Amino acid sequence: MTQETGALFIGTAGWGIPRSIAERFPGEGQHLERYARVFSCAEINTSFYRSHKRQTYTRWAGHTPAGFRFSVKLPRTITHDARLHSPEVLLKKFLDEASGLGERLQVLLVQLPPSLSFEARVARTFFETLSSMHGASVVCEPRHASWFQPVADQLLAEWKIGRVAADPARHSSAGVPGGWMGPAGDGAGATLYYRWHGSPRIYYSAYTDTWLHTRAIELDSWPKESECWCIFDNTALGAAASNALSFTNQIFGHWHAQRAVFEEGN
Repeated sequence: MTQETGALFIGTAGWGIPRSIAERFPGEGQHLERYARVFSCAEINTSFYRSHKRQTYTRWAGHTPAGFRFSVKLPRTITHDARLHSPEVLLKKFLDEASGLGERLQVLLVQLPPSLSFEARVARTFFETLSSMHGASVVCEPRHASWFQPVADQLLAEWKIGRVAADPARHSSAGVPGGWMGPAGDGAGATLYYRWHGSPRIYYSAYTDTWLHTRAIELDSWPKESECWCIFDNTALGAAASNALSFTNQIFGHWHAQRAVFEEGN
Protein backbone atom coordinates (compact mmCIF):
# COMPACT_ATOMS: atom_id res chain seq x y z
CA MET A 1 0.00 0.00 0.00
CA THR A 2 1.36 3.43 -0.90
CA GLN A 3 0.27 6.77 0.38
CA GLU A 4 0.59 10.17 -1.32
CA THR A 5 -1.18 12.54 1.05
CA GLY A 6 -2.08 9.91 3.66
CA ALA A 7 0.08 7.48 5.61
CA LEU A 8 0.37 3.90 6.76
CA PHE A 9 1.47 3.13 10.32
CA ILE A 10 2.16 -0.43 11.50
CA GLY A 11 3.16 -1.17 15.07
CA THR A 12 2.23 -2.76 18.37
CA ALA A 13 0.67 -1.88 21.70
CA GLY A 14 3.77 -0.93 23.64
CA TRP A 15 7.23 -1.58 22.26
CA GLY A 16 8.22 -4.90 23.73
CA ILE A 17 10.81 -6.91 21.81
CA PRO A 18 10.55 -10.69 22.34
CA ARG A 19 13.89 -12.41 22.85
CA SER A 20 13.09 -14.87 20.05
CA ILE A 21 13.21 -12.11 17.40
CA ALA A 22 15.57 -9.64 19.11
CA GLU A 23 17.97 -9.86 16.17
CA ARG A 24 15.32 -8.21 13.99
CA PHE A 25 15.78 -5.03 16.06
CA PRO A 26 19.50 -4.37 15.77
CA GLY A 27 21.59 -1.60 17.23
CA GLU A 28 22.25 -0.09 20.60
CA GLY A 29 19.87 1.68 22.94
CA GLN A 30 16.72 1.02 24.89
CA HIS A 31 13.87 -1.11 23.58
CA LEU A 32 11.95 1.90 22.25
CA GLU A 33 14.98 3.16 20.32
CA ARG A 34 15.51 -0.22 18.68
CA TYR A 35 11.77 -0.68 18.08
CA ALA A 36 11.46 2.74 16.43
CA ARG A 37 14.16 1.88 13.90
CA VAL A 38 11.91 -0.88 12.58
CA PHE A 39 8.30 0.31 13.07
CA SER A 40 6.70 3.66 12.34
CA CYS A 41 4.41 3.92 15.38
CA ALA A 42 3.49 2.59 18.79
CA GLU A 43 0.33 2.65 20.87
CA ILE A 44 0.85 3.71 24.49
CA ASN A 45 -1.45 1.54 26.61
CA THR A 46 0.04 2.10 30.05
CA SER A 47 -1.63 5.52 30.16
CA PHE A 48 -4.92 3.64 30.58
CA TYR A 49 -3.79 2.20 33.93
CA ARG A 50 -1.70 5.01 35.40
CA SER A 51 -0.61 8.55 34.68
CA HIS A 52 2.85 9.40 33.36
CA LYS A 53 4.75 12.60 33.94
CA ARG A 54 5.05 14.95 31.01
CA GLN A 55 8.83 14.45 31.20
CA THR A 56 8.31 10.73 30.64
CA TYR A 57 6.40 11.35 27.42
CA THR A 58 9.09 13.82 26.35
CA ARG A 59 11.77 11.21 26.98
CA TRP A 60 9.87 8.64 24.91
CA ALA A 61 9.56 11.10 22.04
CA GLY A 62 13.29 11.75 22.24
CA HIS A 63 14.03 8.05 21.71
CA THR A 64 12.29 8.04 18.31
CA PRO A 65 13.10 9.46 14.85
CA ALA A 66 11.29 12.48 13.44
CA GLY A 67 8.72 10.56 11.42
CA PHE A 68 7.70 8.22 14.25
CA ARG A 69 4.22 8.67 15.70
CA PHE A 70 2.38 7.62 18.88
CA SER A 71 -1.22 6.95 19.70
CA VAL A 72 -2.14 7.25 23.37
CA LYS A 73 -4.98 5.51 25.16
CA LEU A 74 -7.14 7.63 27.44
CA PRO A 75 -7.07 6.74 31.15
CA ARG A 76 -9.66 4.36 32.55
CA THR A 77 -10.57 7.03 35.10
CA ILE A 78 -12.23 8.86 32.21
CA THR A 79 -13.67 6.02 30.15
CA HIS A 80 -14.46 3.32 32.72
CA ASP A 81 -14.77 5.01 36.10
CA ALA A 82 -16.36 8.35 35.13
CA ARG A 83 -17.95 6.71 32.05
CA LEU A 84 -17.37 9.89 29.98
CA HIS A 85 -19.19 12.15 32.45
CA SER A 86 -17.72 15.54 33.50
CA PRO A 87 -14.40 14.91 31.75
CA GLU A 88 -12.83 18.39 31.81
CA VAL A 89 -10.50 18.10 34.82
CA LEU A 90 -9.33 14.57 34.06
CA LEU A 91 -8.87 15.32 30.36
CA LYS A 92 -6.83 18.43 31.08
CA LYS A 93 -4.47 16.50 33.36
CA PHE A 94 -4.04 13.69 30.83
CA LEU A 95 -3.58 15.98 27.83
CA ASP A 96 -1.07 18.14 29.68
CA GLU A 97 0.98 15.03 30.39
CA ALA A 98 0.70 13.54 26.89
CA SER A 99 1.63 16.86 25.29
CA GLY A 100 5.19 15.93 26.19
CA LEU A 101 5.18 13.86 22.99
CA GLY A 102 4.98 17.06 20.95
CA GLU A 103 4.35 16.54 17.24
CA ARG A 104 4.82 12.79 17.64
CA LEU A 105 1.39 12.55 19.28
CA GLN A 106 -0.87 11.65 16.37
CA VAL A 107 -3.93 9.80 17.72
CA LEU A 108 -5.94 9.67 20.95
CA LEU A 109 -7.62 6.32 21.57
CA VAL A 110 -10.88 6.17 23.52
CA GLN A 111 -11.65 2.55 24.45
CA LEU A 112 -15.02 2.10 26.12
CA PRO A 113 -16.07 -0.68 28.51
CA PRO A 114 -18.44 -3.38 27.16
CA SER A 115 -21.09 -2.23 29.66
CA LEU A 116 -21.16 1.38 28.44
CA SER A 117 -24.16 1.84 26.14
CA PHE A 118 -24.53 4.75 23.76
CA GLU A 119 -26.16 7.85 25.21
CA ALA A 120 -26.23 10.67 22.66
CA ARG A 121 -26.12 13.53 25.15
CA VAL A 122 -23.20 12.11 27.12
CA ALA A 123 -21.26 11.13 24.00
CA ARG A 124 -21.79 14.50 22.31
CA THR A 125 -20.67 16.44 25.38
CA PHE A 126 -17.60 14.26 25.84
CA PHE A 127 -16.37 14.36 22.24
CA GLU A 128 -17.12 18.06 21.93
CA THR A 129 -15.03 18.69 25.06
CA LEU A 130 -12.18 16.48 23.90
CA SER A 131 -12.14 18.03 20.42
CA SER A 132 -12.00 21.53 21.88
CA MET A 133 -9.02 20.65 24.09
CA HIS A 134 -6.72 18.93 21.58
CA GLY A 135 -6.16 18.83 17.84
CA ALA A 136 -5.00 15.21 17.47
CA SER A 137 -7.06 12.67 15.59
CA VAL A 138 -9.45 10.81 17.90
CA VAL A 139 -10.63 7.22 17.47
CA CYS A 140 -13.09 5.31 19.61
CA GLU A 141 -13.27 1.57 20.29
CA PRO A 142 -16.78 0.97 21.67
CA ARG A 143 -17.78 -2.52 22.71
CA HIS A 144 -21.48 -2.24 23.52
CA ALA A 145 -23.84 -3.15 20.65
CA SER A 146 -25.67 0.18 20.83
CA TRP A 147 -22.59 2.00 19.52
CA PHE A 148 -22.88 0.22 16.19
CA GLN A 149 -26.27 1.71 15.32
CA PRO A 150 -26.52 4.46 12.65
CA VAL A 151 -27.31 7.18 15.21
CA ALA A 152 -24.04 6.51 17.05
CA ASP A 153 -22.05 6.39 13.82
CA GLN A 154 -23.56 9.72 12.78
CA LEU A 155 -22.60 11.34 16.05
CA LEU A 156 -19.02 10.08 15.78
CA ALA A 157 -18.84 11.39 12.22
CA GLU A 158 -20.22 14.75 13.35
CA TRP A 159 -17.21 15.21 15.65
CA LYS A 160 -14.77 13.58 13.20
CA ILE A 161 -14.20 10.60 15.49
CA GLY A 162 -13.15 7.38 13.78
CA ARG A 163 -14.60 4.10 15.04
CA VAL A 164 -11.90 1.47 15.54
CA ALA A 165 -11.98 -1.74 13.52
CA ALA A 166 -11.26 -4.48 16.05
CA ASP A 167 -10.48 -8.17 15.92
CA PRO A 168 -12.05 -10.23 17.34
CA ALA A 169 -15.15 -8.26 16.37
CA ARG A 170 -17.74 -8.27 19.14
CA HIS A 171 -20.51 -7.22 16.74
CA SER A 172 -21.14 -7.56 13.02
CA SER A 173 -19.88 -4.04 12.22
CA ALA A 174 -17.03 -3.96 14.70
CA GLY A 175 -14.43 -5.41 12.35
CA VAL A 176 -14.50 -2.50 9.89
CA PRO A 177 -13.80 1.20 10.41
CA GLY A 178 -16.77 3.48 11.04
CA GLY A 179 -17.68 6.89 12.35
CA TRP A 180 -15.80 9.66 10.55
CA MET A 181 -14.79 8.34 7.12
CA GLY A 182 -13.65 11.60 5.59
CA PRO A 183 -15.53 14.33 3.67
CA ALA A 184 -16.70 11.95 0.94
CA GLY A 185 -17.33 9.01 3.29
CA ASP A 186 -14.89 6.76 1.43
CA GLY A 187 -11.99 6.88 3.90
CA ALA A 188 -10.01 9.62 2.15
CA GLY A 189 -8.87 12.19 4.69
CA ALA A 190 -9.84 9.98 7.65
CA THR A 191 -7.87 8.06 10.26
CA LEU A 192 -8.70 4.38 9.83
CA TYR A 193 -7.57 2.62 12.99
CA TYR A 194 -7.28 -1.17 13.28
CA ARG A 195 -6.69 -2.91 16.61
CA TRP A 196 -5.95 -6.62 16.35
CA HIS A 197 -6.09 -8.30 19.76
CA GLY A 198 -5.37 -11.88 18.72
CA SER A 199 -7.78 -14.66 17.79
CA PRO A 200 -9.11 -17.10 18.83
CA ARG A 201 -7.50 -16.39 22.22
CA ILE A 202 -7.54 -12.66 22.78
CA TYR A 203 -4.14 -11.10 23.60
CA TYR A 204 -2.39 -14.46 23.19
CA SER A 205 -3.04 -15.95 19.75
CA ALA A 206 -0.81 -15.15 16.80
CA TYR A 207 -2.31 -14.44 13.39
CA THR A 208 -1.54 -16.68 10.44
CA ASP A 209 0.16 -15.47 7.26
CA THR A 210 -3.08 -16.13 5.39
CA TRP A 211 -5.02 -13.86 7.74
CA LEU A 212 -2.38 -11.15 7.43
CA HIS A 213 -2.37 -11.39 3.63
CA THR A 214 -6.14 -10.91 3.56
CA ARG A 215 -5.81 -7.81 5.73
CA ALA A 216 -3.10 -6.44 3.41
CA ILE A 217 -5.45 -6.76 0.43
CA GLU A 218 -8.23 -5.04 2.37
CA LEU A 219 -5.99 -2.12 3.31
CA ASP A 220 -4.94 -1.69 -0.29
CA SER A 221 -8.57 -0.96 -1.20
CA TRP A 222 -8.64 2.30 0.79
CA PRO A 223 -7.91 5.60 -0.97
CA LYS A 224 -4.31 6.75 -0.88
CA GLU A 225 -5.42 9.86 1.00
CA SER A 226 -6.49 7.84 4.05
CA GLU A 227 -4.33 7.44 7.14
CA CYS A 228 -4.27 3.81 8.23
CA TRP A 229 -3.08 2.57 11.60
CA CYS A 230 -2.60 -1.16 12.23
CA ILE A 231 -1.88 -1.98 15.86
CA PHE A 232 -1.19 -5.52 17.04
CA ASP A 233 -2.35 -5.96 20.64
CA ASN A 234 -1.70 -9.71 20.96
CA THR A 235 1.25 -9.03 23.23
CA ALA A 236 0.82 -11.59 26.03
CA LEU A 237 3.16 -14.15 24.47
CA GLY A 238 5.07 -11.79 22.20
CA ALA A 239 3.11 -12.48 19.01
CA ALA A 240 2.44 -8.79 18.32
CA ALA A 241 5.94 -7.83 17.20
CA SER A 242 6.34 -10.94 15.07
CA ASN A 243 2.95 -10.41 13.43
CA ALA A 244 3.72 -6.74 12.81
CA LEU A 245 6.97 -7.67 11.07
CA SER A 246 5.21 -10.28 8.94
CA PHE A 247 2.39 -7.88 8.13
CA THR A 248 4.84 -5.22 6.98
CA ASN A 249 6.31 -7.78 4.58
CA GLN A 250 2.81 -8.76 3.43
CA ILE A 251 1.88 -5.13 2.74
CA PHE A 252 4.92 -4.32 0.68
CA GLY A 253 5.01 -7.75 -0.94
CA HIS A 254 1.42 -7.26 -2.08
CA TRP A 255 2.15 -3.76 -3.38
CA HIS A 256 5.19 -4.92 -5.37
CA ALA A 257 3.16 -7.80 -6.84
CA GLN A 258 0.39 -5.42 -7.90
CA ARG A 259 2.92 -3.06 -9.44
CA ALA A 260 4.56 -5.90 -11.39
CA VAL A 261 1.19 -6.93 -12.85
CA PHE A 262 0.48 -3.30 -13.81
CA GLU A 263 3.87 -2.81 -15.49
CA GLU A 264 3.59 -6.10 -17.39
CA GLY A 265 0.21 -5.03 -18.75
CA ASN A 266 1.54 -1.68 -19.87
